[in-house]
Amino acid sequence: MFKQTKAFSTFSVNDVQKAKAFYQQTLGLEVVEENGMLQLHINGGNSIMIYPKPNHTPATFTVLNFPVPDVEKAVDQLHQQGVKFLQYEGDLKTDEKGIFRGGGPVIAWFTDPAGNILSVVETGQH
Repeated sequence: MFKQTKAFSTFSVNDVQKAKAFYQQTLGLEVVEENGMLQLHINGGNSIMIYPKPNHTPATFTVLNFPVPDVEKAVDQLHQQGVKFLQYEGDLKTDEKGIFRGGGPVIAWFTDPAGNILSVVETGQH
């Protein structure tokens, strides 16, 4: 039924202008604002829609992953842009930079201005 559709993802924020600045200036994505919503144009994929929600509550899971060839390099570059990485303990224990290296893909989590969890995840392709 949906095999030929071009599905897309959405998530909410509490401040569209802060989100626009973050995704456009900090992360360097192409961002289009229409009808009070944002569209993130992701290379090789469909757009992701971000919509305003006054009673926004950030998800407790990762809403958007950015594959990168080298997580440590991406973390260093984002840190220079003022991005702070989340620190986890237990099964997902991260190192001092916020990078998880405990099995599975190397990954680091951070949040957008609305508290949505994003990640950079190592693809292993250089």
